[in-house]
Amino acid sequence: MADLQKQQTALGDVAARQLAIATRTVPQIGTITPRWLTHLLHWVPVESGVFRLNKVKNANHIEVDCSARDERVLPNTFVDYIENPREYNLAAVQTIVDVHTRVSDLYSKPYNQISEQLRLAIETIKERQESELINNKDYGLLSNVAPSQIIKTRTGAPTPDDLDELLTKVWKEPGFFLLHPLAIAAFGRECTRRGVPPPTTSLFGSQFLTWRGIPLIPSDKLPIVKGKSKIILLRTGESRQGVIGLIQPGLQGEQSPGLSVRFMGINEKAIASYLVSLYCSLAILVDDAIAVLEDVEIGKYHEYKY
Repeated sequence: MADLQKQQTALGDVAARQLAIATRTVPQIGTITPRWLTHLLHWVPVESGVFRLNKVKNANHIEVDCSARDERVLPNTFVDYIENPREYNLAAVQTIVDVHTRVSDLYSKPYNQISEQLRLAIETIKERQESELINNKDYGLLSNVAPSQIIKTRTGAPTPDDLDELLTKVWKEPGFFLLHPLAIAAFGRECTRRGVPPPTTSLFGSQFLTWRGIPLIPSDKLPIVKGKSKIILLRTGESRQGVIGLIQPGLQGEQSPGLSVRFMGINEKAIASYLVSLYCSLAILVDDAIAVLEDVEIGKYHEYKY
């Protein structure tokens, strides 16, 4: 009995915690990535949700003259346009967030339950947006590369020679390479093996490997199938005739460009619903704004599709 009393002379940790206030975090979600692609794209506002890409029909038919000063006859020419230009309609990435009013009323301190639910939904939608910009079968980067701009690796693993060949395809003001982090690691191994370690550069406060001064931007949305992936090189910006992102400005309930949150009401079960919508698309203005390296082996067998 004396031993038991001796053991109970101090307050235990478990009991003490009942009087303590724990420091809490907002909900963490491991699927959030930096989404560098959406930061690096130039975004163009679209009226009425439609973007028409007008192009010259045949630039080689535009004639000019470089004759001697006393020459009096000059060629007549005109610039013709294609009759049926492609039109891009903004696509929607959407979800409905449901929050029971009892939960939001009783459990919103220190963090507002509705705000946190919407924050996590918005982050997930933005992750899907980046995936669609790369993989969408209608407007995604990989689905709209001209056949002449697609090349294959020479040895399987991505080498400096492969990236140099990509640069011959997008030589007019190339912006950045876009590739899976595992492909970056494979390229780094090849550079180390050849004794040409790639330098780094700082963007947005982060360090990136570079090749020929062009940054290698990672995205886990690039698909990996049977241990192989792809590497994209692109030029961005409307003034450069590059790749541009398309958004709809001035949405009702707009939280950020192209993204809106709308309250849909409370149903008979006291559940409040919020519609989260993001409208976007992407356009490649001319063929040589993008090139793709295919059949990139990344080493160990991986299977990854976002």
